[in-house]
Amino acid sequence: MGALIEVVLGGLMAGLLYSLVALGFVLIFKASGVFNFAQGAMVLLAALAFARFSEVMPMPLAFILAALVMVLVAFMIEKLVLRHLVNQEGIILFLATFGITYFIEGAGQLIFGSDIYRIDLGLPKEPKIILESTFDGGILISIEDLVAAAVAGLLVLLLALFFQKTSTGRALRAVADDHQAAQSIGIPLNRIWVIVWSVSGFVALIAGIIWGGKLGVQFSLALVALKAIPVVILGGFTSVPGAILGGLIIGVGEKLAEVYLGPIIGGGIENWFAYALALMFLLFRPEGLFGERHIDRV
Repeated sequence: MGALIEVVLGGLMAGLLYSLVALGFVLIFKASGVFNFAQGAMVLLAALAFARFSEVMPMPLAFILAALVMVLVAFMIEKLVLRHLVNQEGIILFLATFGITYFIEGAGQLIFGSDIYRIDLGLPKEPKIILESTFDGGILISIEDLVAAAVAGLLVLLLALFFQKTSTGRALRAVADDHQAAQSIGIPLNRIWVIVWSVSGFVALIAGIIWGGKLGVQFSLALVALKAIPVVILGGFTSVPGAILGGLIIGVGEKLAEVYLGPIIGGGIENWFAYALALMFLLFRPEGLFGERHIDRV
């Protein structure tokens, strides 16, 4: 029983990190109606900026400067790209995020370098054993993962409240439904896009710091961030609760599959389990758990 609880806890903590990255995808999709393929590159750029700034200044100041970098990136994306694509087809906006992806990765490598950088948050790396008196052998838990999950969970909660309780959150939903209609009732589309890309950049910064602290800041970090794609497929592209629940399901599911199915069908199942589950949802419920079902009336 203790081993099962240990696996589930590890999955929940990983799932919260997936949810955090997935929220970046949901933010952009709700504001523009397009899937932001550049979210992984944003996580990489944010982590690179924080890692390099923290080498020469205190971490709080490095965090503020890295956040300002992401706000500047959001402003430039809106001014140079999105402003010229208002009311264009979704596929055009989607392809634009591909261009943004490669530009961000190239600019990050040019400005901050391409080596592997460390982020030392001062958290203990050694796992702790808890509840030894309750379970035989106790439960092994990573303090670093626990703190990271707590931070991710708090930010997820704040973003959920932001969408549900603020006028800006309602404006984001209106913009996603119809750009022209939102503009016609006085919603400033350009300002909304800057806000949502800035918030998404802040989410990418937190995710980049957490993942960079665990894995090191390197260009494969952008691919790790894309692990959140199955999460948004599972939860629904427009649903904040779906991103949260989808991340938890993916996190727990891949840990359980690796531990209990891995010895039977072979190792490495943790690397592809999420994508296999997402494929099943695309076949049988493409709108996800909480996504809105699209109906074409003729």
